[in-house]
Amino acid sequence: MNFARVIRLDETDCEVYREAAEPGEWAIPGTFAFSNWTEAELTGKPAQEFTNGWLGLTSFGRATVVAITSITEAERQSLVDILAFHFTESWGAPNLDAARPVAEEEIAQMADLCEGQQENTLIVVERSLGEAGVKDKFRLIPPQGASLETFAVHGD
Repeated sequence: MNFARVIRLDETDCEVYREAAEPGEWAIPGTFAFSNWTEAELTGKPAQEFTNGWLGLTSFGRATVVAITSITEAERQSLVDILAFHFTESWGAPNLDAARPVAEEEIAQMADLCEGQQENTLIVVERSLGEAGVKDKFRLIPPQGASLETFAVHGD
């Protein structure tokens, strides 16, 4: 099974996001954070987070690039628990039982995006806000020959 981890090609994330996700964190798009946003909120660092930011599942900071790598079922289940807890603590979910199915769906969507892709494939997201709400567009960049470990921090 595959999932996405934050990588950092340079230090730009530390400059453009309010909080940068750390290399090696598991990540999801985290688009739910922007569900009620309006054009007025799309300025400065929040605009960058909206437009190009993945959500790290440890720091809950943002990252510009993630890479596909393998994940165990136990790690995937742990991510569901972490995200469900985040929904209760930061998003007002009434309890873990109510938050868990939503967290499961978020984690499953990320796993589906990564499924069948080659390890070390990079993914970037571009979001837009329209009358129908937030739209995510994903671009997958296949490995180009050199190992990512040669030039990027990728995690364990």
